[in-house]
Amino acid sequence: MGRALVLAFAGAVVIAGGVFWALVDLLEVRQLRTETLLTASTLFDMVKLSFGVVAGAGALVALVVAYRKQRVDEESAQREATRLHTERFTTAVTQLGDPSPAVRLGGVHALAALADDAPALELRQTCIDVLCAYLRMPYVPDPGPEDQAAHHEYLSLREVRHTIIRLIRDHLQPESVNPHSWRGRDFDFTGATFDGGDFSKSVFSGERTSFDRVRFASGRVSFDSVQFKGWKTSFSGAYFDGGIVSFAYARFDKMANFVGAHFNGATVRFGDTDFAHCSAYFTGARFTAGLVSFISRVGSLRQVQFLGGGLLFERIKLEGAVVEFDRALFKNTTVSFDEAQFSDGSLSFKAAQFHGGSASFKRAIFNGCDVSFVGTWFPTAVFSFQEVQGAAPTGLLPPRGASAPANLLLPAHWLSTLG
Repeated sequence: MGRALVLAFAGAVVIAGGVFWALVDLLEVRQLRTETLLTASTLFDMVKLSFGVVAGAGALVALVVAYRKQRVDEESAQREATRLHTERFTTAVTQLGDPSPAVRLGGVHALAALADDAPALELRQTCIDVLCAYLRMPYVPDPGPEDQAAHHEYLSLREVRHTIIRLIRDHLQPESVNPHSWRGRDFDFTGATFDGGDFSKSVFSGERTSFDRVRFASGRVSFDSVQFKGWKTSFSGAYFDGGIVSFAYARFDKMANFVGAHFNGATVRFGDTDFAHCSAYFTGARFTAGLVSFISRVGSLRQVQFLGGGLLFERIKLEGAVVEFDRALFKNTTVSFDEAQFSDGSLSFKAAQFHGGSASFKRAIFNGCDVSFVGTWFPTAVFSFQEVQGAAPTGLLPPRGASAPANLLLPAHWLSTLG
């Protein structure tokens, strides 16, 4: 308090002096008139000035004391709000661990409400972290209807998990839809298992959004029209084992990281996904079954667009899956399938358009895989197939007797077939 009063008085003196000299300069005062005789009027003015200084000092002290008291009251209220938040948080977390599914559902809604009412952003993030951690907990797949007790327990737990996903989605909508927004927060689903769920139209704008090593086991998981705005958006090492995972009309603003992802049996749709001005990494991904589609929908006004950045499929393994880029648009994009292995399944670029940029298949291996470039248009993009092993893809080589364009770099054993 003493320090605050000293600073307040010093600030008041500086301000008063500044105002006085400003007025002197404004009135263009050159000198002051002096009086050797102290008159009654002058004495009365000096007394009024003295009382004014004392009253001002008292008012300043009262103001400082009131301000400090207000700060103390606010801090006390903050501590009280934090204490109540902690008590509610403990109760909600306890409900999440209850064996009864109904009680767990109550805990989920209590945590969501607690996040909405959190007195600080850090406390809101804590509530979100607990909800995400619940999804990361071990999750036993459906045992089937044969064991009714286990099947009912699975359905109850599934309802709790899907409720969490729905609440997260609802809180990531525009504020006009939900005034309690969780945008800008981090979401860590690392290692979680999803057997359905709807994230459509959500906006993940926090620093980190992690779906690393997530397993998509069954059902339909929708990322339709989702916006991923953070720098650390990652599906690295994710397992697409079953069901349908849709990224239709989704948008990746900074980075799409699917490094080391496993596509094994699921139908993954990137139809009309917007990768504008971001880099998409599929380095080391493994495609062993199912369908991974980057094609646009029939009648859609938009196509899958890769505008700038890079699309990296280096060292991927395609062993039975179907990967489609039909009618996709690549503009000034670096596409790399270097050292990729295509042993089964199919890879299609039918009617795709490449404007500038490059597509590289250096040291790739084509062995029994149906690779098609029928109708692919690349007048200015550089296509490189140097040191490739295996037969040439369909629709890539020029007619026999014709020479390959300068922007199409082919291996010697393919050039020998042109005559």
